[in-house]
Order: sequence, then C-alpha cells, then structure tokens
Amino acid sequence: MPSHSESPETIDSLKDLARLPRIAVVIPCFRVKQQILTVLSKIGQETTAIYCIDDKCDQGSGEFILANVKDPRVHVIFRPQNGGVGAATITGYRRALEDQCDIIVKLDGDGQMDPLLIPKISRPVLRGEADYAKGNRFYNLDSLIRMPAIRILGNAVLSLFSKLSSGYWQITDPTNGFTAIDARLAETIPLDLLSQRYFFESDLLFRLSTFKAMVVDVPMDSIYGNEVSNLHITKETFSFLKGHTINFIKRIFYNYFLRDFSMATIVLMLGLGLFTFGFIYGLDKLIHSSGIAASPGIVMLAALPVIVGMQFLLAFLSYDIANMPSRPISSKL
Repeated sequence: MPSHSESPETIDSLKDLARLPRIAVVIPCFRVKQQILTVLSKIGQETTAIYCIDDKCDQGSGEFILANVKDPRVHVIFRPQNGGVGAATITGYRRALEDQCDIIVKLDGDGQMDPLLIPKISRPVLRGEADYAKGNRFYNLDSLIRMPAIRILGNAVLSLFSKLSSGYWQITDPTNGFTAIDARLAETIPLDLLSQRYFFESDLLFRLSTFKAMVVDVPMDSIYGNEVSNLHITKETFSFLKGHTINFIKRIFYNYFLRDFSMATIVLMLGLGLFTFGFIYGLDKLIHSSGIAASPGIVMLAALPVIVGMQFLLAFLSYDIANMPSRPISSKL
C-alpha cells in the first residue's frame, strides 16, 4: 500500500520514471585531452551513464577527466594497452551492457560531433523505428562546403565499398562514428569478431546485415577545428579495401547460399558463370590470334556470354538492393 506521504499521482510519476530508457554514451579517448571536457559538458540530462574509455592514451586523458569532471554519470575505464577505436568502443559496449542500459550511443571525443544531437541520434532506436542509427554528414549539401575535399572524396569511395560489403544500399558516410544501437542487438552481436581499429563502424554494418537489422541514417553536421586526426589514410587504405572485400564475399555466401537459396542465387551463379566463361574464352582467343581477325562465330561465342552474364549480374544487384531490411528486429531478440 502507498504511504500517506505519497499520493497516487506521485506513485504514477515514479513508475513512469522507472520505465524511462537508460541511455549510455561511450566515448573512446585517445589524444583528445584538449577537447574532451567541452564534449562532456555538452552532454544533456537525457543520458544515464557516460563511459570514457582511456585507450592507453599517451596524454593521460583518463586521469585528466577524473581530475576535472565531477559529473557522477561519468565513468572512466582504463584499457591496459592501446587497441584502437574499435577496441575502446567494444570495451564501452560491454560495460553498458553490464549496467543494463537500453540504448548505447557512441560518440568520438575529438569534438567533431555535437553531443546536443544525442537525443536526435537515439530517437529512431527509442521509438522502435530502427535497431541502429548513425550520423550522415552528407545529407545536407550546404554543410559539405565546410568539409575538406579529401574527406568528401574518401567517404564517397568508402560509401560505395560499404554498400557492397554490408548490403545497406541506402546508407552513406559509413565511417561516421556517431551511432546509437539497441542494447538487445548489441548483446547478440559477436563483439570479439569486430574490427578493433578504424574499420570498426564498417565492420559493424556488415555484422548488422547478417542479423537483418534495420539501419537508418540521421542527418548531422560535423565540427572541424584544430584537432588532429589519428587516422592515417595511407596506412589504413589497404586494410579497408581488404576488409570490405572479405565482408562482401562473406555476406553473399551467408545470405544467398548458407541461410537462403532463392532465384537470386541462381541468377548470381548464372551471371558469374557466363561472364567468366565469355571473358576467359575471348581473352584466350585474343592471345592466340597471332594478329589474325577472329571469325564472327568466335566473336559471338565470347561476347554473348559476357553480355548475358552482365544482365544476370545486374538483375541480382537489383534484387540485392530491394532486399534491404525494412523492419527492426531488436524487439524479437
């Protein structure tokens, strides 16, 4: 029974408060000492817990936070060795899951993402409209003026590779680190298998596609100041290309051969078979032609399989684009 000091309205309010979702924010911290206090100061009261992951930072970001931040929501976790942004994020995910949070937001600590957008990035997941939401810096064309040209070009190329490897054809800006995920889905994903470094966000998209999770883009602007990126393009380019290639092959095998076998599978096999035959046959005849023009029959035998094979492959691509997840799955987990 309620006590005399508690009205029914008060009890109802307490029940509503108990039902409020617990939103956790995970912030990988490596060489962000100059920006991290500003980032933390902008995080609103909608957030239940804030996990700052000191990824063996040589600037002592974790100790700096402990000395200067009194917010009881802020927890600093020290990693024994530097593992990369992916490893730090996974550490934060695990802590948020241990604390039974409902939504896990990942936010970089370099100040390029506005913490005031946390409610916006969380909203699709909170409303059950998506399992995973991520920022998209390319939605508003006016904001691209402030983005360095090399980043625009790089992200355009990475977006194409990410569409192929993940199957999320409507998603752009795959390396955007401002994300929100339903904790029920995060608990199901094999976190140990995710990339530990900068490929983390792209690799996570691939893993989400194997669960047929619903992913949405949330328009946002980035803030570019005097911060220095820890990402070295020349060093990471090969690892990104390798990762996308492997994930593309795995996705096609998982979705069209292992877990399902449909007309799309047959179209894919026919397309690959015909195209490969026509290409190899034509190349062989060209190499051994000794300068003599090929007969019309040989030309047709080489060209026709290539043309028909391309049509089959385009048909498969069309099916793959139309086969993107359209309903959230977290409520079923």
